[in-house]
Amino acid sequence: MQFLNNYKRIWILARFELIRLFLTKRGIIALAAFATVWFIILYYLVSSAVAIVSSDVFQDIAKQLFGVLGLTDLLKWPVPELAIYWLIAAYLFPSFALFSASDQTCSDRTRGTLRFISLRATRTEIILGRFLGQVLITAILIAVTILATVLMATYRDLTLFDDGVLQASKLFVDLSIIVLPFIAMMTLLNSFLRSSKMAIVVCTLIFGLGPFVIGLLAYKLPIASQLNYIFPGMQITELLGQTEMALTNYSLPIIQSVLFLIIANIIMKRTSL
Repeated sequence: MQFLNNYKRIWILARFELIRLFLTKRGIIALAAFATVWFIILYYLVSSAVAIVSSDVFQDIAKQLFGVLGLTDLLKWPVPELAIYWLIAAYLFPSFALFSASDQTCSDRTRGTLRFISLRATRTEIILGRFLGQVLITAILIAVTILATVLMATYRDLTLFDDGVLQASKLFVDLSIIVLPFIAMMTLLNSFLRSSKMAIVVCTLIFGLGPFVIGLLAYKLPIASQLNYIFPGMQITELLGQTEMALTNYSLPIIQSVLFLIIANIIMKRTSL
């Protein structure tokens, strides 16, 4: 019974995140901006995938560049729209997830409503609920953009529907796993920061200066290079090729997410609301 109550409170907190995005004026404006960006991407880039992939110039460049990056198999995909979509979405959605998840508890902490929420839910439930809400939001938006891409490809050639659905299903799973540690990192920053803007600034510093600092440490102590695995997205380049899917491509972001959430939970319990 206690487990069910915990689950219900987590779901209520997650549902609040969905309501805040889909049913508020501020959220609708954010969705409109998101839709505009993806309309431009789909209309100008993805819709031209066949022409881009089949051009001789692109083939020559792709064989050289993609060969180095291990992406030559993308040229063989039966649905070229999904190949172009994948290359864009694999980097765009993590960035979007950082901005979308930047205000999980910051505004509540500033307004003092986080104390009110903590009277009805544990701090662990607050962390998990807000994290789950952001994961659901990102998964919904990923599904919508993938569906739009499949429909675009099907409109061009109806025979691509079956291949498109199968490939799109796999890409949905890959993208959903890729964004997990980015959302969890924002959950961690939200556990002690009071401003979503500050969370973005700190995140920018982490990704901007972190690799540089680790590079200096690795120059003196080579084993320090392993610290790069702290940063979300380390596996994206390996994942792009969609050839042999190593277990680390999936396990690394999940492990990162769990660690970020554990640290966030510890900080949240020791920080004044």
